[in-house]
Amino acid sequence: MRAEPPKAHAGLFFLPGKPNAPFAIIAPGGGFAYVGSVHEGFPYAAAVSDAGLSAFVVKDRAGKGSGVATQDLAAAIDFVFRNAARLDVDTRGYSLWGSLAGARMAASVGSHGVSSYGGPELPKPAADVMAYTAHSDHAATESPTFALVGDQDGIAPPTAMRQRVAALRRLGTEVDYREYPGVGHGFGLGVGTSAIGWIDGAIRFWMRRQSR
Repeated sequence: MRAEPPKAHAGLFFLPGKPNAPFAIIAPGGGFAYVGSVHEGFPYAAAVSDAGLSAFVVKDRAGKGSGVATQDLAAAIDFVFRNAARLDVDTRGYSLWGSLAGARMAASVGSHGVSSYGGPELPKPAADVMAYTAHSDHAATESPTFALVGDQDGIAPPTAMRQRVAALRRLGTEVDYREYPGVGHGFGLGVGTSAIGWIDGAIRFWMRRQSR
């Protein structure tokens, strides 16, 4: 931060799980204009932590565009790997989570690796959790993916998510796709909607892949 003052606006919040638990890094949405941690960051991290797993919520430098935001996510992953012993987390089988803009960040790192965004060579995640995003890019190989969207989403339409899911499946990627009836955009934990409980399914999906 001293060397690059704009990085004073970036951060990483930690909600620990059990000692030496695997970790998730969560990138909230916000259209790269703001970071929706209260809605799509801290509630997810609390659920992950309550399950005995460690969770980090990344605060990227909003207003700088997708490239800078994704670099901040890559830096967060690098930080956790370098400080795993002090943080008491297991780096094997980590997961990346994101909603809308955050899902684009997480998917980009999951597809192309931390080193493509300024970090070192690190393993790809054991699972990607992608909530309501129209992101379409993918690599030749992808991590197992848990994808979710409301069928009334007009910002990240289900048709876009179905196309990416179909592309991943053609690659042989394991995908769990959830489309929730009567639900619009930005539903967070889905409280009061048909999407309620999705995060438990996402955690189970991750844990099955983490143990491989």
